[in-house]
Parts: sequence; C-alpha cells; structure tokens
Amino acid sequence: MASQPSMQEIVQQHRRAAFVGRNAERALFQRNFDIPLDDPRHRFRFHVHGNAGVGKSFLVRELEHLARERGALTAYVDESAGSLPEALTAVCRQFAVQGRKLKDLERLLATYRERRHEAEAAALAVLDPESQEPSAGSTALVRMGLATVSATVPGAGPFTNVVDEARLARGADRLRAGLSARFRNHEDVELVMSPETVLTPVLLRELRDAASAVPWIVLFFDTYERTGPFLDQWLHKVVTREEPHGKLPATVVVVTAGQRPLDAARWGGFADAVADVPLGPFTEAEARRLLAGKDVVAEPVVEEVLRLTGCLPVLVSTLAETRPGDPDDIGDPSATAVDRFLKWEQDPVRRAAALAGSLPRRLDADVFRALVDGSDDEVDALYGWLTGLPFVSERGDGVQYGEGLRYHDVVRAPMLRLQRRRSPRGWARTQRRLAEVFAQWRSEAEAGRDVEEVWADEEWRELRLAESYHSLCAGERAALPEVLRDFVRAAADGDVTAGRWARTLTDAGRDAGARTAQRWGGELTRALGEGGTAAALGAVLRRAGLDERTQALGHAVQGSALRDAGAHEEALAAYDRAVALDPGLARAYRSRAILHARQGDHNRAITDMDRALALSPDDARSHAARGEYHRILGHHDRALADLDHSIRLDPAHHFAWASRGATRLARGELDEALADLNQALELRPEYVWALVRRARAWRALGDPTRQLADLDRALALDPDWAWTRCERGDALRAAGRDEEALTDYDRALALDPEYASAYASRGASLSRLGRHEEALTDLNRALQLRPTYTWALTQRATLLATRPLPAPER
Repeated sequence: MASQPSMQEIVQQHRRAAFVGRNAERALFQRNFDIPLDDPRHRFRFHVHGNAGVGKSFLVRELEHLARERGALTAYVDESAGSLPEALTAVCRQFAVQGRKLKDLERLLATYRERRHEAEAAALAVLDPESQEPSAGSTALVRMGLATVSATVPGAGPFTNVVDEARLARGADRLRAGLSARFRNHEDVELVMSPETVLTPVLLRELRDAASAVPWIVLFFDTYERTGPFLDQWLHKVVTREEPHGKLPATVVVVTAGQRPLDAARWGGFADAVADVPLGPFTEAEARRLLAGKDVVAEPVVEEVLRLTGCLPVLVSTLAETRPGDPDDIGDPSATAVDRFLKWEQDPVRRAAALAGSLPRRLDADVFRALVDGSDDEVDALYGWLTGLPFVSERGDGVQYGEGLRYHDVVRAPMLRLQRRRSPRGWARTQRRLAEVFAQWRSEAEAGRDVEEVWADEEWRELRLAESYHSLCAGERAALPEVLRDFVRAAADGDVTAGRWARTLTDAGRDAGARTAQRWGGELTRALGEGGTAAALGAVLRRAGLDERTQALGHAVQGSALRDAGAHEEALAAYDRAVALDPGLARAYRSRAILHARQGDHNRAITDMDRALALSPDDARSHAARGEYHRILGHHDRALADLDHSIRLDPAHHFAWASRGATRLARGELDEALADLNQALELRPEYVWALVRRARAWRALGDPTRQLADLDRALALDPDWAWTRCERGDALRAAGRDEEALTDYDRALALDPEYASAYASRGASLSRLGRHEEALTDLNRALQLRPTYTWALTQRATLLATRPLPAPER
C-alpha cells in the first residue's frame, strides 16, 4: 500500500499547481540541463533580480522543483543564514534529507561553532617575544585590502586607516600564534581567523563526491540582498578559480535571487557564463491566467484587479484567492493595501487572524495561539487557513531565525500600519502581550543556567530578540535602554550576533513608528558595517547612558575587538577603563592578560590572570592559561599547580593536558609527560601542537622512529605550519638525513621568512653537506634576527673554525 503524502507535500503540490507565468524564465533554466557542459551556451549561474513583490522566491522554489525533476541534488538558502558557515549548515541539512550526507563538512561545521566560542582563550600559547616583525604573508594580506584583512583578523577592517601596516600584520601574527597554541590544530586557527579557507576545500571535495552519484547539483541562494554581502565574493572565488580551494564539479549550477543585479565589477568578465534573469510585474496575460486558475474570469472584475495590483504577482495572487465575483466587491480604488489583501474575506474572525498574524516577525502555531482567542480546534483551523494564504510562506531552514512562517514584506508593512493607526492602545496592548509570552519562554529556556550558557544558546537568543522587538513596539520606556544593554553583550559574540540586535532596533522602529529606536538601529548597523564591533560599541558607550557595569563590559568587549585588530594600545586603554568602572569584572582582567601575553609580557599577564581567578576561581581555562604563562617563564612548579587544578575542574580540557605534558617534559619527567600528551591526543586526536610536543618526548626517550611518525602525522594534518616543518627538519638532521631536512627547512622559511630557528638549523645541515658559504649566510641571518641565539652562535663558531680556507689567488 502506497504511503500517504505528508501535509507539507500536499501544500507544495497545491502551490506548484497554482504556479503560472514566468514561462520564459523556466524554459531558460530547463534548457540549460540539455546543453553540453563544454558548450559556450551552457550557464553555470543564474541570477534572478527585481523589486520586492515580483515573485523572485516563488520562481526560485519552482526552479528547485524543476531541478529535482531532472534528478538534481538541491539546497535552498535565504537570509536566515547570516554567515557562510550558517549557509553551509543549511546545505548540509537539506542534502541529508535527500539522502546525501556531507559528513566531513558537518563535522567541520560543528568544530567551527565550538571554536568560535573558544577564541577568548587564544593566549594559551603565545608568540615568541623575541620575534617582533610580521611575516611576509601577514603583511601581504594587509596590503591586499580591507576585505582580505577583515577575513584574516576579525574586526581588523576599521583600523586599517589608523594602525600602520606592520603593526596590523604583527597583530595577525600574534593572534594566529595565540590561537595555534590554544586549539587542537592549525586548521582550528584558520576556522576562527578565516572560516572560508578551511570550509571551502571540504565543501568542494564533498561536492565532487556527490557529483559522481547524481546528474546535477543545484544550489539556490535567495534574498541575495542580505546573503550576497558574505556570499558573493566567496562564490566568485569558488566558481571562477581552481586555486586555492580546488575544483568545483562542472555539473554544479548556482541560482541566486535578489533585488539588485549582479556586481558588474566582480562578475562582468563572466557575463558569457551567467544567465541574467530580470523579473518585473506579471504581464497582463500572466496575471489573467493566474486569475482564471482561481475562477476569477468576469471581465469587469479582472480589469479592476489588474488596475489595483499593477500586475504585481504577490497582489494578484492575494486578490485571486478571494475569488471576487463582482467589481463592487473590490471596493474603492483608493482603499488601503490591506483592504486589497483582505477585502473579500468576509469572515471577521479570519480577517482579524490575518492581521494579528502579521504582528510577529516570525510566526508559528505557538505564537499564533498567544495572539488569537478560541478553542484549540478553532485556533488550529485558523492557523491552517492562514498558512495557505499566498503572502505567508516558509522563510529559511531554522539556521538563524528558527522554524516558522513570515508574511511577505509588501503585505506585512501595511497591515502593521493599519493596526497601529486604527487602535494605538490595542496595538500596544497586543505587543505587550507578545513580549510577555516571549519573556516567559525565554525565562523557561534560561532556568538553571548561567549567563554564558544562555547567550551561547541560539534558541534563547531568538526568544530574547522577539521579546525585545515586541517590547519596543509596545512603547515600553525601559525597552530601548534594555536592548542597548543587550547589544553590548551580543557584541561579545561577534558582528553577526550584534547585527541581529541592531536589526531588531531597526525593525521595531520602522514597524512601530519609534524614531529613536530606528535611528539607533540604523546607526549601529552602519557602524558594524564600516567599523565593526569596536566602532558600534563606541557609539553605544558614548551616548546610550549605560550603567557603570554595562559600560565596563562594553569597554572590555571593545578592547578585545581592538586587540584582535592589532590596535594594542587602544585595546589596553579600553581594558583599563573597564576595570576602573567595575573592578570586579573578571572578563576584563582575563582579556587584558591575553593582550599582555600576546605582547610577550607574561609577568603582567600572570598578574591580571591572578585577579581574574580571584574573582572567578573555578574557571578551568583561566587556570590553564596562567599555567601556560608560568611554563613559558620556566616557573614549572607553579605551572603544574595551575594545570593540575584546571584538569580537576575540567578533565576534558585538552590544552591543559598538553601544556602539563610540555611542562613535565621541560622538567625531565619523560614518562609523565608522555602520559599527559597521550591524554591530550586521546581527547583531540588531530591536535598538532600536542603531536609535536609528544615528538619531542619521543626524542628525549631515544625513540626517533616514533618521533618522526608523530611529526609526519602532524604535517599531514597541517602541512603549512612552519614550526612543525622545522621540527621535522631537526629530526631528519639528527638522523643524518640532511638533504631531506633541507626540504623541510626551505618550506618553513617560505612560510615564515623571519623564522630564526629555521635559518640556524638549515645552516647546520648545509655545513654538514659541505656547503659552507650558504651555511654561513643562514647562520648570520639567524643571528641578525636573534642576536642572543646561543646555539646559532656555537654553530657559526664551529663553522668558522673548521671550514676550508679559500684557495690563494694566483
């Protein structure tokens, strides 16, 4: 017996059956599947664009159905994704529903979400304080421009005009070094610094594997005016270049849809491979066909509908659903937009439900029950009717805004204005009711958890945003100051989260006619776009009238944004203001300690971490950080005390195990060191830093075979870490394999031209190979970079004492 179709499948079937028009656009898309891949007429990208209300999303969904009919694997992403990782999460989820799991990418995205919240602990490993110059790679990134720098140093963009290139590049180097010590491997550093560079190769590999099993892969990116800012440059790299991320299968087709045409400066050179699909209002014939499909065929009625709607698809569809039978039913041509949408719905209960449903930004059955009175059966029936209206649709896949429905903006805006103007007190009362409902759900979600836990919870954040939106719409006096306080805490989670709070201010200000909230939303959105978190917080701290504790938190968060941009003096000033305002703010001391450590001042870092731990004594990561600082300074007993305590507090904290292993190795406790490093690698099998430390333990234990095995594995995991290359070069040199060692040293210096140890080690190998002049050049360079480098001095002295004298001139 065939299984019964689901409700969702039936709804989709009805929607497809109601689809009319856009025949040329559909045919263009379908023909593309029949054109050979090497034919110049084949298009790898389609871009649908036009004003709001012309039916872009409806067409994109229809194109997705057409693609699936051709056997394509598809994914649909819209503005519910606020970043590239969120967009790829949506792709993974939808591919899985179709039976194709992108397992490696899913695992990497899970790691990304975890690491994003761990970046505060980046100073657990610190840049060598004697290395003060930026690498050539970081300086090059700075010179490549704002976009590249911002991708490399979170929050760096706004400071390229006030911080010199070398200083900003040093910030990139120090941040990368700090993250390298904290995270399990160098790939985790790149996940935080530049997610696209790590995620993209895995995505492309997964797509190549998938392409071997399906005829086509079609990716749809809707509402491109919102998703384009973070997708367009990345998409351009992926589809137009083979390097550095690998090849995109030729059977992949990308469809984008937004209000604006493609960026000609970026895509103009690929016009022959892109199909431009501009959308305007329906033609009269298309609008008539849609009306006829709803049995609206009386000529006077059709003419009036065409006049009132201007053939805008969303309005034509809305009016067609009401099936008017007489022009008199259409009403006055000057009727409001809401009258046009609901004029022929005579049931006052349904009309009221449709208006009420427009109030929340996101609608689901639970929210609807809070809005509409009646029995469960009555409310469920109304909700079912509402979800069938043409202007109510699913928006997104729960990546950012959660599951639910949203009204089309063209319809929702006039509905909100109508309700607010018709009954200001009723508007405020209903908005207050919604705020209270979301506040109750938010309280339930946060029960028994601390502040850090609830702010890391996506569901809690959504509830808090909804509560804030409705409080602002209700005109509550305390709402705006409260949202601005929340903005400070949201900024600690990064630009994306802060942007959602700014958007809530903008939306509430626009929808409720609250000019102050709208001004704040616009200003914060602009500041985030132009100057990042630090700039936006600057505006709030100057003018929002925050209490001292919130100001202190704001300065601490601003300091971290400045620090990560390489503006260390400005960051230090911000941290100092934070602790002056709130001497009990552990976060400020902890963050200032990280700054001191990045600058190589581990004694001051320990002093600040002492204060942080006095205020928050059970913070395992702070104990581990202080232990690492003590290890770097050679305070091995103190390091062990901190690291032991960190492990007692959090036995799964892999860095604490690795740092304790390194400390015990420095004390000569080889078996204990090996046991700790083994445990770190048990917790994080791909932890490159621990692998290299364990390789040193094997060397000390006289086991060069295992030493090289760990170094080989470390390089397989991260072939572009100069430190690991140099370590393996040293192991090969110790084994008498100098020619092979030179390959690793050469690669290390290509990655980091300022690496003194690599120059010294290469000089030693060159000397043993009889290449004395080259060896002397390398040793001189090592000592130029680090004049007190004792081992290099010894190697140079030995070389000068033993090298053959040049033959006398004849």
